[in-house]
Amino acid sequence: MSFDQLNLSSEILRAIADQGYTEPTPIQAQAIPPILEGKDIMGGAQTGTGKTAGFTLPMLHRLQRHANTSVSPAKHPIRALILVPTRELAAQVYESVKTYGKYLPLKCAVVYGGVNIDPQVKELRAGVEILVATPGRLLDHVEQKTMNLSKIEILILDEADRMLDMGFMPDIKRILALIPPQRQSLMFSATFSDEIKKLADKLLKQPVLIEVARRNSITELVTHVVYPVERDRKRELLIHLVKSQDLKQVLVFVRTKHGAGRLAQQLERDGITATAIHGDKSQPQRTQALAEFKEGMVRVLVATDVAARGLDIEDLPHVVNFELPTTPEDYVHRIGRTGRAGTKGDAISLVCEDENELLEGIQKLLKIKLNTEVIAGFEAETPHHQKESVDTRHRLNRNEPAKPEQKKQSESRKRPNEAHPVSRSKDFNKHEGHGEHKRVQGGRVKPPEDPLFTQPYTPSVKPPDTPSALSSATAPSSTGDRLSGHLRRGQQNKPLPALFMPRVPPKPQQDE
Repeated sequence: MSFDQLNLSSEILRAIADQGYTEPTPIQAQAIPPILEGKDIMGGAQTGTGKTAGFTLPMLHRLQRHANTSVSPAKHPIRALILVPTRELAAQVYESVKTYGKYLPLKCAVVYGGVNIDPQVKELRAGVEILVATPGRLLDHVEQKTMNLSKIEILILDEADRMLDMGFMPDIKRILALIPPQRQSLMFSATFSDEIKKLADKLLKQPVLIEVARRNSITELVTHVVYPVERDRKRELLIHLVKSQDLKQVLVFVRTKHGAGRLAQQLERDGITATAIHGDKSQPQRTQALAEFKEGMVRVLVATDVAARGLDIEDLPHVVNFELPTTPEDYVHRIGRTGRAGTKGDAISLVCEDENELLEGIQKLLKIKLNTEVIAGFEAETPHHQKESVDTRHRLNRNEPAKPEQKKQSESRKRPNEAHPVSRSKDFNKHEGHGEHKRVQGGRVKPPEDPLFTQPYTPSVKPPDTPSALSSATAPSSTGDRLSGHLRRGQQNKPLPALFMPRVPPKPQQDE
């Protein structure tokens, strides 16, 4: 089939020929005829397969009857509204409308946040037939009464599932209440969830369902590879891949805005030109970053999922998931930036241990198992190895058994004392009590085993003229020496049970 067979106007066919296209993609071939008939559409296709042109071309054809060259704003009311979730996608759809409608006197405008609202107000007051907008900025204009939505004939929701994920549902409901109920409604998305189908039931009237590929499927032109790696070595592995494989144009996805900016700065310090694009960047900054990446001025563009939809980069060869997305469907949108328009692409994922569950969710959604490769020097340590390593360190630091030589010396020290109960008692208290304070790693002291709680206690009376008695009189060295003074006469030689603690006599009260 060629575009000539789709009954499009000569002006639109001329614009298509200027772009070098002759045959429609599957989504275009199936969507254009029912849209031209005025039917509601629920269309789904792999991202990068010409979905935008699939609704732009028939929309222009249906609005062509209203085209005029009048300078009066009243002659150019808003007749078609295209809602998109992100600024980048809004800019892309706007360019598509301008490209295919360049031979038609239909005015088009785009409104989104992050830029000055005044130029948008001026353009809207001049009159436009086609408006591309993000929900939040559209409602800003509604509140300022800078637009009138009562003449809308066609409503298009592009990437409807993404708008649902981003929390735009309340805004969409407010917008639907402002536009005529008698209209043509089109919903397009790269993926269909059950929530999206529920929304379609409320929004669309007897829609034509168009799915040119299995739901949440991925193009066969993209190769997928997973590299297991420790979390703190991901940046090191990314640098290794970029340099060793001489990757020239790499789109890297992370989860957070802070992480995107930090990774871009770190790559710059490591000698790889990089820039970041995320929600905190102003629109001029985001446009400049994208332009530098497209022109090859930087090798790596680090982005959050705000850029997963709407980035239209010709022949993008590599997409890297530095961090896996928390929603499996976002994996489809991320890698949809490569393998577009019949070109091949690579989807690389750096996966650490705590992301394995996310990886399983992605594989379950795609119904395939992604290829896993291990790069020498970057092997991820398995949980078993980690536990074994921790247990080994714990045993070495805390429970290291005595070496045979040390054990033999300890036994040799104890043997001579076995014939002398007094000396053995003292030696026992020294080695098994206070003498066992060992310093372990970190300077901490291992608590000793107190014989009062584990062994019967036998007090001993030492002759006053023995050297040990003299030394003990000046500096008691054992628990037994300190406690013997508290025992009553005749009890020094009686064995006392473990856990015995003599009661300290109360102090005599003094008269005031």
